[in-house]
Amino acid sequence: MGIRTGREFIESLRDGRAVYINGGRVADVTDYASFRGIVATLAALYDFQHEHPAELTYRSPLSGNPVAAGFLMAKTIEEVKFRSRAELMRADFNYGLMGRMPDFCNAFVTDLACGPEDLGVRDKRLGENMVSYYEECREGDLCLTHTLIDPQVDRSRGPAEQSDPFLTMRPVRESDRGVIVRGAKMLSTLAPFANELIVGPFMPRKPGEEDYAISFAIPCNTPGLKFVCREPYDDGRHGDFDRPLTSHYDEQDALAIFEDVLVPWERMFIYRDIEIYNTIMMRRLGFTQLQACIRGLAKLKFLTGLACQIAETIGRTEAIHVRAQLGELVANVELLKGLVRNGATEVADARAAGVPPLAISATLWVFIPKAHMQVAQAIRELSGSGIILTPTEADFDNPDIAHHLDKYLQGKGVPARDRVRLFKLAWDMVGSQFGSRQHQYEWFYAGDPYFTRNRFYGLPVVKEYKDIVARLLERGGLAKKG
Repeated sequence: MGIRTGREFIESLRDGRAVYINGGRVADVTDYASFRGIVATLAALYDFQHEHPAELTYRSPLSGNPVAAGFLMAKTIEEVKFRSRAELMRADFNYGLMGRMPDFCNAFVTDLACGPEDLGVRDKRLGENMVSYYEECREGDLCLTHTLIDPQVDRSRGPAEQSDPFLTMRPVRESDRGVIVRGAKMLSTLAPFANELIVGPFMPRKPGEEDYAISFAIPCNTPGLKFVCREPYDDGRHGDFDRPLTSHYDEQDALAIFEDVLVPWERMFIYRDIEIYNTIMMRRLGFTQLQACIRGLAKLKFLTGLACQIAETIGRTEAIHVRAQLGELVANVELLKGLVRNGATEVADARAAGVPPLAISATLWVFIPKAHMQVAQAIRELSGSGIILTPTEADFDNPDIAHHLDKYLQGKGVPARDRVRLFKLAWDMVGSQFGSRQHQYEWFYAGDPYFTRNRFYGLPVVKEYKDIVARLLERGGLAKKG
């Protein structure tokens, strides 16, 4: 089949999936008012591949059809750079605002399929399952998402120690056809609009938690699988002027509930194996982390441009402290560009050597969240009260008050309507429900930031750095003795 059109993608979502929101079940996710904007955005991403096939696709080694660049098993630096250029084009297309755009899980399954031996250490069929699944996703151009986190019930206890052993999803029983699972997982971003749900390895397991160390993939319309969505931020009534981001990029988050769901054996990738479950993410996620960094770069460029536009619109760019503040934001973007360029080389080298790409991990887990927090705060500080006083588009269309708004809400050489539209964009980015979710999502993008930073302290290089200090101190000691 190869790459799909937006129309084909939309049609694929009319499959009877069980999606609940605002107290009811959604009959058709493509026609629900709060979902229309994001469905249209995703459909446009699929059409975008047809508009730029040379940049965004390659020929499938299996069928010869054009398939998405995100599925390329890049083996050379040139191939990694091709992937990276394609991913940046697509991330720029939605301003980096979709953390779970299809490209992310495309990279995820590609990473895992590149190393089936890691999944098949004790049962090679599990690795073979991943390769077959990867090919199915690539050839069908499927929209994938994943769910990773255990429900937040009692974090002082592991999943096996909770009041109900089935709070976190786990097997109930096995059959000739597969494994029956029950329980829940979160945070299933994009799930209402994905074709497939991957239950991925994430939270570390310890001995005695083997039942929770499983990973698999199933269609989103699988019987017994239900998605309960959070409150929608897009009410379907506000458009580009009043909610320019919410109305297009609210990718949704959901609780995935498994009510005795059958997982076929051929869709199982990790089964009751704590060692593989705990280590596979660090061993295999080069393409995935690079895509996430590229998406972070697209968003940081957009946010930095927004901060500069705000400062210029209200005449603040002559102040040296403001110029320095904006300059630092621009410097962060340039730094991230360099890290991404280096990341392409590092991922290629790390894959060849079979080691994790530590610099790209540090970029994703440490630098990007801090840079996003910094630019969001700068937008708040530069905007001041102007980000709050933003009448609606309907107010500008009201002849009784429009002339007052035109007079009092204009900017420095900028008509009032344009200034208010800019500040509404800023509010939607940092002040609205959508913007607040973006802030929280980025900070916890790779999990608990303390946990991810703690990983670096455990690296062997820490001893190397301490040895430098010891060598200097030893030199001083020898000098005294002499």
